[in-house]
Amino acid sequence: MSSGTAPVSTADGVTSDTFSPDAGVRRNAFKPGFEHIDWSTPWFAQFATRGVGWQQAALASYAALLAEMNADAQRSGQTTGRGKRLAFIAQDDLPAGSAYEAHIASTGCVPTRHNLHDFFNALVWFQFPRIKAALNARQSAAIDVLGVGPTRGGTRDALTLFDENAVLFACADPLQSAALRAFDWRTLFGTGRAAWATACEVRCFGHALLEKMISPYKACTAHAWVVEVPEAYFRWPVTERDAWLDAAVSRELSTAGELDGHVFAPLPVLGIPGWWPANEAPAFYDDASVFRSGRRVR
Repeated sequence: MSSGTAPVSTADGVTSDTFSPDAGVRRNAFKPGFEHIDWSTPWFAQFATRGVGWQQAALASYAALLAEMNADAQRSGQTTGRGKRLAFIAQDDLPAGSAYEAHIASTGCVPTRHNLHDFFNALVWFQFPRIKAALNARQSAAIDVLGVGPTRGGTRDALTLFDENAVLFACADPLQSAALRAFDWRTLFGTGRAAWATACEVRCFGHALLEKMISPYKACTAHAWVVEVPEAYFRWPVTERDAWLDAAVSRELSTAGELDGHVFAPLPVLGIPGWWPANEAPAFYDDASVFRSGRRVR
């Protein structure tokens, strides 16, 4: 992955590095591919065990990628929102007129394109299978009632935001959770900095967010779902933490009433300690266009 600090001109004059994390915005039309996934970064590392093999398959062919996904699905025995065995199909195999979420719930088959967006979506199905199934169950239930129309309603919009752009903010420190909800960046990333990795951490979930993180930029902002965890959580192995989060958050989603965008807290992800070298300098957080004051959330 490129460092993103400055554009680099190639011999033919084309700019190859077209984003600037410090500027907070994307510049030209950089089109990332599977070869640009850097599994050493904090946001991709959690998916590396399975992702490295899938990446090689994706670089080989569409068919090879689907075969790898389905081999893993068969071994896992995972199910979608209505208990159907998880599988992955080519996008062209989605029947005409079928709603995406309803099809997944009723058949277990996830229509998947040969692109980064759907690659990361499939990875999340294995990292947090219960959460994905809970989202699918609620989405498909809403479609049963309301059908597919130009507007989805507040709850379906919130579920889509979760699926596409969420991070799980696992926290055992009430001061850090309160700081996130209150847009108190100086506490969250400054005076509370030592709490990161010992009393709070972030786990990536949204597949559109992961796609954006191929070429990260300062203003890249996730929708954080705050999860209160026990202090012992931070002594558990990573796989045990993921399993705990998967169970806890799937229960929350399954039993929650109506949802809207206010259930999330905006979190500029390159501000997370250890995620970007520039945030070691306190002045990194002085950029009010990124680290904004704003409304309080749940």
